[in-house]
Amino acid sequence: MTAAGPDHSPVAVHQFIPTLNPRDASGTHTILLRDVLRRAGWRSEIFAEAIHDDLAHEGYKHWMYPEHAAPGDVLIYQFSTSSAVAAFLAERPETLVLDFHNFTAPEYFAGWEPHTEQRAALAAEDLALLAPKAALGLADSRFNEAVLRQAGCHPTKVVPVLVDYHRVAAAPDGRTSAELHALKESGGIDLLFVGRVVPSKAQHELVKALFAYRHLYGEARLHLVGGTSSYNYSKALRDYIDDLGLTASVRICGEVSDAALAAYFEAADVYLSLSEHEGFGVPLIEAMTAGVPVVARAAGAVGETAGDAALLLTRGDPSYVAAAIHRVCTDDTLRQRLIAAGHHRVGALSLSAVAPLVVEAIATVAGPPQ
Repeated sequence: MTAAGPDHSPVAVHQFIPTLNPRDASGTHTILLRDVLRRAGWRSEIFAEAIHDDLAHEGYKHWMYPEHAAPGDVLIYQFSTSSAVAAFLAERPETLVLDFHNFTAPEYFAGWEPHTEQRAALAAEDLALLAPKAALGLADSRFNEAVLRQAGCHPTKVVPVLVDYHRVAAAPDGRTSAELHALKESGGIDLLFVGRVVPSKAQHELVKALFAYRHLYGEARLHLVGGTSSYNYSKALRDYIDDLGLTASVRICGEVSDAALAAYFEAADVYLSLSEHEGFGVPLIEAMTAGVPVVARAAGAVGETAGDAALLLTRGDPSYVAAAIHRVCTDDTLRQRLIAAGHHRVGALSLSAVAPLVVEAIATVAGPPQ
């Protein structure tokens, strides 16, 4: 890591984030954006309230920023949850840009996790505090832009999130791949969903769809990849799976490595999302990168993220979802169309396509890089 140093040239565009985590969409975006900003000619460092040990060399604690501050600095806040960083930035005189990734609304945690519900409510307060102060709001979808504007942030601009989608095209983990291929020997299809095990992601709806598919069409398995921030929902989900007799057919994988994730995408016949709230939906594009057709409920920003590269559902009742899965698995013309459209969509959202848009947006506030 390179410290800012005493010289004040070129102009610095620094980033702040609540938690800098590996294999996290906002954390990955932040690191990639740091690199884009530096290549463009700005000085740029990352400051965070918390930093994962694996990324300790990538950033500084947020309270260390005054040691690096210089006149003319522009500060970008990667907003995705509540954090002490919000109050810290509210007191700073530097020009502020909000890069808004949305947050799960408190009502989705009601009855499940009181602490998480409270933290989501605090995130709404943080947004209300910072939105009117920001010189620019960046949103990775029109859905997120509407939230920013409602909070009082003007002007705003939609710029897709920076992601290296091709991580799912890496060499698959051998052990995981062998396990998944062994399951396939019994026949049937494999459904995949990637996301935190929380109420808003609606993994219980995926389980219902699996149950319906197995009764209507035949053998199928469901793989759920992702950690959890809701113990109560996670436990209830496991109990629900047991009650339906699906213990052997649902694999709750937790967080996995990039290589293991590549193996899950390699084995998947359909990527299925019934999430109730998505501010963008990075795994949708990862599925397209891997050549896996996407079936998804058009909630939040899912429709604008996927474009015409997914079979979008207007409702989530199990038999309707099961019929959509069956159609994608049996209609080869539709399947190939979705795969081809997915590859086109990946190109439009690639790092090389999005990076110039970010630079252009930041330059409207920071001035052209020197």
